[in-house]
Amino acid sequence: MKVIAKKQVINQAGTPTDNCHASTVLPLDNGEILASWFGGTKEGKDDVRIFVSKRVEGVWQTPVKITVDEETPHWNPVLFKLNDGRIALYFKYGKAIKLVWTTYVSYSEDNGETWTTPVELVEGDASGGRGPVKNKPIYIADGTLLAPASHEPSFETWASFCDISKDNGKTWEMSAYVPTGEGDDFVPMIQPTLWQDDNGDVHMLLRSAKEKVYRSDSSDGGRTWCKAYDTGLLNPNSGIDLVRDGDGIFLVYNPTDKNWGDRTPLLLAVSKDNGDTWETVLTLEEAEVGREEDVEYSYPAITAHGGKLHITYTYNRVSIVYWEVEIRD
Repeated sequence: MKVIAKKQVINQAGTPTDNCHASTVLPLDNGEILASWFGGTKEGKDDVRIFVSKRVEGVWQTPVKITVDEETPHWNPVLFKLNDGRIALYFKYGKAIKLVWTTYVSYSEDNGETWTTPVELVEGDASGGRGPVKNKPIYIADGTLLAPASHEPSFETWASFCDISKDNGKTWEMSAYVPTGEGDDFVPMIQPTLWQDDNGDVHMLLRSAKEKVYRSDSSDGGRTWCKAYDTGLLNPNSGIDLVRDGDGIFLVYNPTDKNWGDRTPLLLAVSKDNGDTWETVLTLEEAEVGREEDVEYSYPAITAHGGKLHITYTYNRVSIVYWEVEIRD
């Protein structure tokens, strides 16, 4: 396996905010790339907004701001290209997670040059957010759009599900929540990431508070899910993301095992057996020995386009980093 990888810092020069986090990435057919994240003085502060930057001819442009208002924090953007050609930018909006998020969406019909005024994804929803919560949706073989979703009104009630759309994102129906244990066996899980296998079954990996990545499987197009189970992959209660490309599933994650622990190193791994086993492909970031408490490489996003993998993530809460990775067997 030969890995050809290039790294860029997106918003280091002219960074519009003191703090940034939770990026998402979308390569375009014309060779340009979109990235988005939230930024402000600090996560959860009232001045936190959504920012979008485009890479044109290898250079990241000055970020533009997307906002519902100037008084409420914005969170966790997700870029996704719909089958009708529009680009959707989903994000959460609300004073605090525990006070119930609302999901908003803005659309672009010109490759991210301009964006519509954000509107509620599901008007009047008070569930804690609909549609994708951090990671991108997927289209499954029958054309259904599945958005990996979760609710987290309190740590004791973290729960994950899929939001299902049969009409290209106009309307949504919640799946059943992913089953987990009860009492001492309860596993808090959020922010799933999805793939479909060659047999048509849909799978998710989930961030958990039990120091491991968990998994659940669906044989009915994401409507119901099996009880989530431990994959053995380490997880410090931090975001993960994956994409299926060809015969491989590519996962980006922090392989540490302390709840709310170190978000370093950050690895790219691949599975060639539908997620049963994983092999490290590339170390994207790794802290210097003795400095783990000062660093954070987290909340990755990954997608595939044009024979390459495209990855973004948080770098110390002050920058967003982008990688272009080509893997040759």
